[in-house]
Amino acid sequence: MLDDANVLKQRDPAGALAVAAAQYAQAEFEVNIWNEDNDQRTILNVVVAGMGGSALAALLVKAWLKADIKVPFEVVRSYDLPSYVSENTLVIVSSYSGNTEETLSALEQAEKKGAQLGIIAAGGVLMDTAASYKVAHVSLPQDLQPRMAVIYNLRALIGLLANFKIVGSEKLDEIKATAGWLKLETEQWAGSVLVDKNYAKQLALLAVGKTPVFYGGTLTAPVAYKWKISWNENAKNISFWNELPEFNHNEFIGWTSHPIEKPFAVFDLVSHLEHSQILKRFEVSDRLLSGQRPKSTVVNLRGETAIKQLLWGSILADFVSIYVAILNGVDPTPVPLIEKLKQELA
Repeated sequence: MLDDANVLKQRDPAGALAVAAAQYAQAEFEVNIWNEDNDQRTILNVVVAGMGGSALAALLVKAWLKADIKVPFEVVRSYDLPSYVSENTLVIVSSYSGNTEETLSALEQAEKKGAQLGIIAAGGVLMDTAASYKVAHVSLPQDLQPRMAVIYNLRALIGLLANFKIVGSEKLDEIKATAGWLKLETEQWAGSVLVDKNYAKQLALLAVGKTPVFYGGTLTAPVAYKWKISWNENAKNISFWNELPEFNHNEFIGWTSHPIEKPFAVFDLVSHLEHSQILKRFEVSDRLLSGQRPKSTVVNLRGETAIKQLLWGSILADFVSIYVAILNGVDPTPVPLIEKLKQELA
């Protein structure tokens, strides 16, 4: 089925595969910061407020630049900011639509506390606010599903962090330098590449009809979270994620009461850049759980640098989950139930 061009076209009418295939180009997105609004105040901590794919970029930054960011850096995925937020906090609010109610709530609180502000959006109330009050902001390209705009979001976030001297601007260059390599890598996952040579299709066939559980380490945890997001929204399937070493202190033992024939598919998202003990934990955990759960499928993230691995793994998540959607007979692009929920809440 996955090698039939007609089936791919019929079951992916909005062209999600084409969008996934073009994600490498987001690494070259030109970040223009409007109303730079840097009054040189001392920044003691950073809070990024966003939901779903908008929060994911911040989680990627935390994993990638944990040795570079010298102030506390928190990601808020709810309505309320931490009580410590003050005029010495940089609060970056991020919502692709610009209308996410949790993010708008965070913006209102940040304004009341006099925090240094940054905004990332493709439109909506956030862009109106940025323009009206001359807040430092980055405008994202429109007409994408937020989960497919993560690299745009990452570029924008790094641009704002550089503007406020939290990281160096060379980090934008590091992301940009991955584009050509990502293009060559992700071309191998295109619909025209047959199953026997297409890693993304092979992983989809391993997982279809099962409930996937994705595991990452300290570095790859946001990639595991991205796989969960993509599975939920593209494949329209439930999925779960966790990270090591925390997994070994609770969830690890939970598998021992689940018969192996239960319909799970376990994926370990592994980077050779992880702490050596985390790499050992992946191997030992799978061995000790033999017969208690399905054997894990190890996805070794490609690339010699952390940013290459994080972006490679994130794009692969979309390809695999889109192929699962096609196998499931569902359109991978729309998320009508989420839109209905927003209408009901409004």
